[in-house]
Amino acid sequence: MSNPILSDWTTPFRMAPFDAISDDDFAPALDLALAAHRAEIDAIAGDPAAPDFANTVEALEAEGADLDKVLSVFFTLAGADSNPVREELQREFAPKLAAHFSEISANKALFARVAELWARRDTLDLSDEQARVLMLSHRGFVRAGAALEGPAEARMKEIKSRLATLGTQFTQNLLADERGWSLALDEDDLEGLPDFVIDAARAAGREKGAAGPVVTLSRSLIVPFLQFSPRRDLRQRAYLAWAARGANCGATDNRAIAAEILALREERAKLLGYDDFATYKLETEMARSPDRVRELLMQVWEPAKARAEADAEVLTRMMQADGVNGPLEPWDWHHYAEKRRRAEHDLEEAALKPYLQLDRMIEAAFACAHRLFGLEFRPLDVPLYHPDCRAWEVTRGDRHVAVFVGDYFARGSKRSGAWCSAMRQQAKFPEEQAPVVINVCNFAKGDPALLSWDDARTLFHEFGHALHQMLSDVTYESISGTSVARDFVELPSQLYEHWLEVPGVLAEFATHAETGEAMPQDMLDRLLAAANFDMGFQTVEYVASALVDLEFHDGPAPADPMAKQAEVLAGIGLPHAIGMRHATPHFAHVFAGDGYSSGYYSYMWSEVMDADAFAAFEEAGGAFDAGRAAALERHILSTGGSKEPEELYVAFRGRLPEVRALLRGRGLAAG
Repeated sequence: MSNPILSDWTTPFRMAPFDAISDDDFAPALDLALAAHRAEIDAIAGDPAAPDFANTVEALEAEGADLDKVLSVFFTLAGADSNPVREELQREFAPKLAAHFSEISANKALFARVAELWARRDTLDLSDEQARVLMLSHRGFVRAGAALEGPAEARMKEIKSRLATLGTQFTQNLLADERGWSLALDEDDLEGLPDFVIDAARAAGREKGAAGPVVTLSRSLIVPFLQFSPRRDLRQRAYLAWAARGANCGATDNRAIAAEILALREERAKLLGYDDFATYKLETEMARSPDRVRELLMQVWEPAKARAEADAEVLTRMMQADGVNGPLEPWDWHHYAEKRRRAEHDLEEAALKPYLQLDRMIEAAFACAHRLFGLEFRPLDVPLYHPDCRAWEVTRGDRHVAVFVGDYFARGSKRSGAWCSAMRQQAKFPEEQAPVVINVCNFAKGDPALLSWDDARTLFHEFGHALHQMLSDVTYESISGTSVARDFVELPSQLYEHWLEVPGVLAEFATHAETGEAMPQDMLDRLLAAANFDMGFQTVEYVASALVDLEFHDGPAPADPMAKQAEVLAGIGLPHAIGMRHATPHFAHVFAGDGYSSGYYSYMWSEVMDADAFAAFEEAGGAFDAGRAAALERHILSTGGSKEPEELYVAFRGRLPEVRALLRGRGLAAG
């Protein structure tokens, strides 16, 4: 076809031909792909043959190839390299796609075929994987509202369409606020900042076309600025801008959007017969119920809050010693915590960063994957969507495993945060299909690019997600890779972070950007000893966000989410100098889509498992124990959503973990 998105991709590994695709191609490609998909669905639903697994469930697995191509390319660009045209297209596509998929889930003839198969599932002689796919297909239809009739069915379609529009608007408002704010710095303002922060600020200024260095709302720039700037007035301006994203009034304000999203989610859940959205959402997760989530979060909250309050007293005394009176404020915490880290651990970020070069940390992540799973990474020269991107072919022995793409640097066209996505997922049906996996981060650009310790952890975290995609070995795409329960999906990513802290890994790959020398042993020892430094703060800011998310969805939707947020934070006693990691107006995890709604707790739920899972390596033969690595791949990384997560974890570990493993891992419990 003339449209390059829908053409037969003859590029190496059937990569998207980004160099041939223009923004003008997306709208016509989507229309054609939707029409083709609709025809495929109608053919399955109207098949005169009696339903069987092949002509119904497998037929559903095989359809939508053109639509997958369009959406994979478009949403990759919309998240990582947006522009006004793509933002307008995203607003146009959101309700159109919601209506399309609502039509499918409401297709009575199609649902009747799936329901008939489900009713006689015990007579179908299905493999375990096929039985799982049938169950998930039937459950998906029911939870999408396929059994609704009349006004309820029509209202569900309206709700889905509106939620899609609101989620897109929330994301674009947040991006606009992040892109639209910067703090210009003159030469006096640079005093006290280490070279790597100054270099990052100059690079950000060039990227924005400014006359000099600027601080932006990229986490990889604003956090170091808060750590090192001695100018309390500038720290306050930067922090307040960071905290106010999505709440600046005017066209980009997200507060009313959040309220409407919460109300629509509650209505959606009640149409399906649930008391509230949290009950609906958690039914298919490992946690199962809001009460189990709350129990976990509160077990962690109390020791974390106690640690944070003790730390706040120390930081307040340090601030007062500098002649600053009054209470410790949120824009003071990072600054005095960094001073304290230097004093107690003799560890300076400015001295540490030259040893954490981006390229060397990528090599470290690859090397660990090679030692654990035998993977090799070879640079690829293929068309990509931005000059900052790079690609590698992933192989094992003589076999092609995947293509891995890394997009690491912050820019104004990229939404904040870090994520992993698959432009193509692994599958064996209807034909063998190797994955194309992308890691997107927002690191400060430099020559060379230097990472903070938190940045390096983020790199390993997202690569853990990538391994979950790359090592997937299932038949059906619907259960491939990260297609698992939300509170299980973070296990591989958080587990992989542990390999960054393996002393031998840092000894080999933490080399100085100028001298090439390895990190001195005493610095390495101090770095690892400080691994849990400021853990009270980190845990409190996370758990506060997770509890607010849960309370938003457990019970009636709040008419005023900001008032509800304040109520929840007051109820748990959030320390004055610590803010939520994600306040409501910029809580994209929860409001940009349904992915982490009522599910932000999942990082901590998975951490209970990842602390215990890494202990399994230590109890065996060490971090690179071959037997444990093989078991991890066999039972977790290769299996996708082919079984219940509890079953997969027990198969790997022999038992389920307890929360004490998490508390010990965070240094919040003795023993």
